[in-house]
Amino acid sequence: MSLASYIGCNKKIPISDEDSSDLIIIGDCFSNKYNQLNVKKYQLSTPYVYEVSSHWGIEISEYVNKRTCAESKKKLMRLCEIMDGHLEKGDFFELYSCWVGEEADKREGELVLQFTSFDIDQIEIPEKTLVRFEKNN
Repeated sequence: MSLASYIGCNKKIPISDEDSSDLIIIGDCFSNKYNQLNVKKYQLSTPYVYEVSSHWGIEISEYVNKRTCAESKKKLMRLCEIMDGHLEKGDFFELYSCWVGEEADKREGELVLQFTSFDIDQIEIPEKTLVRFEKNN
């Protein structure tokens, strides 16, 4: 199984080039359209859903090894940089990570963060947690 991370937003954003070597790729990796429909139906509140990948999902938790957690923090910061270029003041995006095939399972947590003012070392984002990133400036 693979840990997939999905984002939801209220407007279309561009898919990454297939040859991109960026830390975060926006586009299909582990999931298929069925998985994306389920995450949209059961987890996200937005009309547009994308898988975000770097060959493993984003999970920041004491239950993952330190290396994976550190990589997830870098991925999340890069994702926020990318989304900052697509969102305007008052916009938001949602992030949800789960094992492929578990998109319709019960959500285990929710978190709201201000887009540019959270401390990456003070948050936990375990799998099956919906995180809403709000852009207020």
